[in-house]
Amino acid sequence: MNWEVTYINKAMQDLENLDGMQRKQVLKAIEKVSKNPLPQSEGGYGKALGNQNVSKLSGYFKIKMLKLGLRVVYGLVRENNVMKIIVISIRDDDTVYKIAEKRINS
Repeated sequence: MNWEVTYINKAMQDLENLDGMQRKQVLKAIEKVSKNPLPQSEGGYGKALGNQNVSKLSGYFKIKMLKLGLRVVYGLVRENNVMKIIVISIRDDDTVYKIAEKRINS
Protein backbone atom coordinates (compact mmCIF):
# COMPACT_ATOMS: atom_id res chain seq x y z
CA MET A 1 0.00 0.00 0.00
CA ASN A 2 1.46 3.34 -1.04
CA TRP A 3 1.36 6.25 1.34
CA GLU A 4 0.23 9.68 0.18
CA VAL A 5 3.25 11.93 -0.37
CA THR A 6 2.94 15.60 0.56
CA TYR A 7 5.53 18.37 0.54
CA ILE A 8 5.82 21.40 2.76
CA ASN A 9 6.09 24.52 0.55
CA LYS A 10 9.85 24.91 1.00
CA ALA A 11 10.45 21.24 0.17
CA MET A 12 8.50 21.72 -3.06
CA GLN A 13 10.81 24.66 -3.83
CA ASP A 14 13.80 22.40 -3.09
CA LEU A 15 12.48 19.91 -5.63
CA GLU A 16 11.87 22.60 -8.25
CA ASN A 17 15.43 23.92 -7.80
CA LEU A 18 16.98 20.58 -8.81
CA ASP A 19 18.00 20.01 -12.41
CA GLY A 20 15.84 17.66 -14.46
CA MET A 21 17.97 14.53 -13.95
CA GLN A 22 18.26 15.07 -10.19
CA ARG A 23 14.53 15.77 -9.87
CA LYS A 24 13.65 12.58 -11.73
CA GLN A 25 15.89 10.44 -9.51
CA VAL A 26 14.67 12.09 -6.29
CA LEU A 27 11.03 11.53 -7.29
CA LYS A 28 11.82 7.89 -8.12
CA ALA A 29 13.45 7.39 -4.69
CA ILE A 30 10.52 9.05 -2.90
CA GLU A 31 8.06 6.89 -4.85
CA LYS A 32 9.95 3.72 -3.89
CA VAL A 33 10.10 4.65 -0.19
CA SER A 34 6.42 5.72 -0.18
CA LYS A 35 5.45 2.09 -0.72
CA ASN A 36 6.61 1.44 2.86
CA PRO A 37 8.14 4.50 4.58
CA LEU A 38 7.95 2.96 8.05
CA PRO A 39 11.17 2.47 10.02
CA GLN A 40 13.42 -0.45 9.11
CA SER A 41 12.64 -1.88 12.57
CA GLU A 42 9.03 -2.27 11.35
CA GLY A 43 10.00 -3.76 7.99
CA GLY A 44 9.99 -0.49 6.02
CA TYR A 45 12.54 1.52 4.07
CA GLY A 46 12.78 4.36 6.61
CA LYS A 47 16.18 5.19 8.08
CA ALA A 48 15.40 6.79 11.41
CA LEU A 49 16.97 10.06 12.50
CA GLY A 50 17.61 10.92 16.10
CA ASN A 51 18.66 13.81 18.25
CA GLN A 52 22.18 15.04 17.54
CA ASN A 53 24.27 17.98 18.66
CA VAL A 54 23.18 20.01 15.63
CA SER A 55 19.52 18.97 15.40
CA LYS A 56 16.62 17.30 17.17
CA LEU A 57 14.98 15.05 14.57
CA SER A 58 13.79 12.06 16.56
CA GLY A 59 10.73 10.60 14.83
CA TYR A 60 11.84 11.69 11.34
CA PHE A 61 13.48 9.68 8.59
CA LYS A 62 15.93 10.13 5.72
CA ILE A 63 16.46 8.91 2.20
CA LYS A 64 20.11 9.01 1.12
CA MET A 65 21.02 9.34 -2.53
CA LEU A 66 24.76 8.82 -2.42
CA LYS A 67 25.52 9.26 -6.14
CA LEU A 68 23.57 12.52 -6.30
CA GLY A 69 24.94 13.81 -3.00
CA LEU A 70 21.39 14.55 -1.76
CA ARG A 71 19.23 13.66 1.22
CA VAL A 72 15.50 13.83 1.74
CA VAL A 73 14.12 14.22 5.27
CA TYR A 74 10.50 13.20 5.87
CA GLY A 75 8.01 12.64 8.64
CA LEU A 76 5.04 10.30 8.88
CA VAL A 77 1.42 10.93 9.79
CA ARG A 78 0.48 7.34 10.54
CA GLU A 79 -3.25 7.85 11.10
CA ASN A 80 -3.69 9.12 7.54
CA ASN A 81 -0.82 7.22 5.85
CA VAL A 82 0.88 10.46 4.83
CA MET A 83 4.60 10.76 4.09
CA LYS A 84 5.45 14.45 4.55
CA ILE A 85 8.62 15.67 2.79
CA ILE A 86 10.39 18.30 4.90
CA VAL A 87 13.62 19.03 2.99
CA ILE A 88 15.58 17.95 -0.08
CA SER A 89 19.16 19.18 0.18
CA ILE A 90 22.83 18.38 -0.19
CA ARG A 91 24.09 15.41 1.74
CA ASP A 92 26.20 17.50 4.11
CA ASP A 93 24.89 16.17 7.45
CA ASP A 94 24.85 19.40 9.37
CA THR A 95 23.30 21.46 6.57
CA VAL A 96 20.34 19.24 5.68
CA TYR A 97 19.51 18.45 9.30
CA LYS A 98 19.71 22.06 10.47
CA ILE A 99 17.38 23.06 7.63
CA ALA A 100 14.98 20.24 8.54
CA GLU A 101 14.85 21.19 12.20
CA LYS A 102 14.29 24.86 11.35
CA ARG A 103 11.40 23.97 9.00
CA ILE A 104 9.79 21.61 11.50
CA ASN A 105 9.90 24.22 14.26
CA SER A 106 8.59 27.14 12.19
